[in-house]
Amino acid sequence: MHRRTGAKGVITLMKISISELADLTARGVRSYGYSEDDVKVISDVLLYAQMRGNNQGVVKLIGKGIPIDPAAGEITVEMETPISAKINGNRKHAMVVVKKAMDIVVDKAKKSGFGIAGTFNTNTSSGAVGYFASEVAKQGLIGFLFGRSPERVAMHGGYEPLFGTNPIAVGIPAEPDPIVLDMSTAAISFYGLVEAETAGRKIPDDVAFNVEGKSTTSPQEAIKGAIRSFDRSHKGSGLALIGEILAGPLVGAAFCGIGDSKGNWGHLLFAIDPGILGDREEFIRNVGEICRKIKATGKLPEVEEIYLPGERGSLLATQHLTCGDIEVEDKLLAELRRVAGRTPAPRV
Repeated sequence: MHRRTGAKGVITLMKISISELADLTARGVRSYGYSEDDVKVISDVLLYAQMRGNNQGVVKLIGKGIPIDPAAGEITVEMETPISAKINGNRKHAMVVVKKAMDIVVDKAKKSGFGIAGTFNTNTSSGAVGYFASEVAKQGLIGFLFGRSPERVAMHGGYEPLFGTNPIAVGIPAEPDPIVLDMSTAAISFYGLVEAETAGRKIPDDVAFNVEGKSTTSPQEAIKGAIRSFDRSHKGSGLALIGEILAGPLVGAAFCGIGDSKGNWGHLLFAIDPGILGDREEFIRNVGEICRKIKATGKLPEVEEIYLPGERGSLLATQHLTCGDIEVEDKLLAELRRVAGRTPAPRV
């Protein structure tokens, strides 16, 4: 155990082995009554985030957690063509639904050069969307994902929540490793607020408003108020708007508080085979060359290293795997152990 002082204030960190964290995570998911197949998918996504220092990790298991929706049914494909699919999640967990959508678009892209899928009717977070984009890129395809959630983010110039935190992920195959952009269009994710509230710490003073439109450092006030766009400008909220449209009305999900905003979240995924526009292997080599040029470019005096999208997280994950352990905030770890120790809920 040690304490660290940084932008998040004083944090008490507990060291835990990767194997124990994986076990606690799986047990925590299982405690909500999920099937073993679903436990595997959800745990993989949560651990992907946790290993990369992404706040879309095991924090999702605490507080209200991820209980199975009593109305959950089987995932169904309602419309389909050789290159497209519209998927009704039927209230199943979004990570499971998006994983199925990812498998579908990859299969279609491998057969036709392009695959696209929209999902609707889920009511939980899809987690670190970079996980799905990364999995697509590992198969030599370019992957895109847009997601939306209940309204939390204000349009630039306003202070009322209109958009979801609306993450965007892009995975591009490259040598030696894929480029993976995973970003929220919000200045802080909703689970970043939950994480801060759990730890009893403040949030930065420029990421959220209270209900009166005043800047706040209280995660509780921010949860009741609204989050700002990631760049605090019209560009960020413009990108959030695009995500709202593509993962909202295009796929049959709720949007801007219109429709069942809490129960009908949406996602848009598509995959492109670089081979439909040229030589796939040459493309991958050329992207790798771009990466090498970026890494070798002149650096400002205060900069030690220039990082590609997703590179910091991948390096951190590699470090954790190499040493075999990871540090987790003490309060979060205590809550995770409590959840993991519960008797599994009955299947719905």
